[in-house]
Amino acid sequence: MLLERHDLGAPAALVAEIRALAPQAPSVAAAVSEIIAAVAAEGDAAVRRYTALFDADPPPPARVEADELAHALAVLDPAVRAGLEVAIANVAEVAWAAADDDREVTLAQGQRVLLREMPVARAAVYVPGGRAPYPSTVVMGAVTARAAGVADVAIVTPPPIDPVTLAACELIGISEVHRIGGAQAIAALAHGTESVAPVDVIVGPGNLYVQEAKRQLSGRVGIDGFAGPSDLVVLFDAPDAGSIRLIAHDLLAQAEHGEASLVVAVAPESTLLDALETDLRGLWAGQDAPFVLVHAGSLEHGLDFANAFAPEHLELIGPGAEALAPLVRAAGCVFVGWPGATAFGDYVAGSNHILPTGGSARFASALGPRHFRRQMTELRIAHTSLDALVRAGVPIARAEGFSAHADSMRARVADFVENPSP
Repeated sequence: MLLERHDLGAPAALVAEIRALAPQAPSVAAAVSEIIAAVAAEGDAAVRRYTALFDADPPPPARVEADELAHALAVLDPAVRAGLEVAIANVAEVAWAAADDDREVTLAQGQRVLLREMPVARAAVYVPGGRAPYPSTVVMGAVTARAAGVADVAIVTPPPIDPVTLAACELIGISEVHRIGGAQAIAALAHGTESVAPVDVIVGPGNLYVQEAKRQLSGRVGIDGFAGPSDLVVLFDAPDAGSIRLIAHDLLAQAEHGEASLVVAVAPESTLLDALETDLRGLWAGQDAPFVLVHAGSLEHGLDFANAFAPEHLELIGPGAEALAPLVRAAGCVFVGWPGATAFGDYVAGSNHILPTGGSARFASALGPRHFRRQMTELRIAHTSLDALVRAGVPIARAEGFSAHADSMRARVADFVENPSP
């Protein structure tokens, strides 16, 4: 077990040191650029070639048919189905609550500005494959897209697809599922091929090739962000053994995401960290991720560290830590209190598990309806507003050297006379 202990010191410096513990991924930009160019030029032929190279040779039919989806649901373990139904209902209710209505603003000069929210026409969710099935990612992406109002939602995931993933698609009512993974899947969705219609937005986690493809194509399609290694920070002041053991379980659960995951526990007293370290070593099951224990000296200093780290997941456990929840300024999702294991958020609690990573919670948000919606402005200017707006706008246009802009505005007021320059 790689376990480090630190005194807090300067939060920003310690954050940089801890983030450096995650293995640095090699650049795949050139390889991804080649794949994207091939898919854009050759369409399905390139997709099949890369599927055979990376996932399955010979490549299976890319499109999953309706009878396969229905069969996957019919044979699904009833307990798994019940759990997915809870997850779907909870994620949908939260997402519907977050969807915005149109809003109208009437300004001082009398003009009305209508801010209209509308969904994109078509979206796709990338669902990772490989080591394990991820039906929960189907739920988080597809249910949120539907709540945003997107009628046309596609799922892409590498072959072979586990039946539980197909069953989740069938439960949600997603009929378009493609056996395509990697950068070629993202390229097909962005450019379109003979069998894959292009989309407006692509969301979902994936390996480095998937994320690099999303980055390179982000000017062509909307994306949710660049998903890096997962991380968890737990800030706690709970002295009882039961709570400390729960924290150990949460850290070990987060470490299951792989060796690049970062798991950090922060406490005001070193004795709390001593007890946690004992539990971690006793429960450790061979996870490769680094574990970091930070002695903060006070909960307030611990919160400074958490805000600087901007974790994907932040747990606050213990009365003092929980009281600081309103002061959290940067985290993908905050779990308050000992019942709030991060794992609940990964599956069934209703919050979304597609979260900003790598410190991007400073400026990014959890996946929500807004990732699938865009705002269009509708402007209605009453004739009674014109005089005031022309007097305000014409001088600005003149100052910028755009005389035609000035003329366009002033022509709407027949008797308008510009104030001469001093």
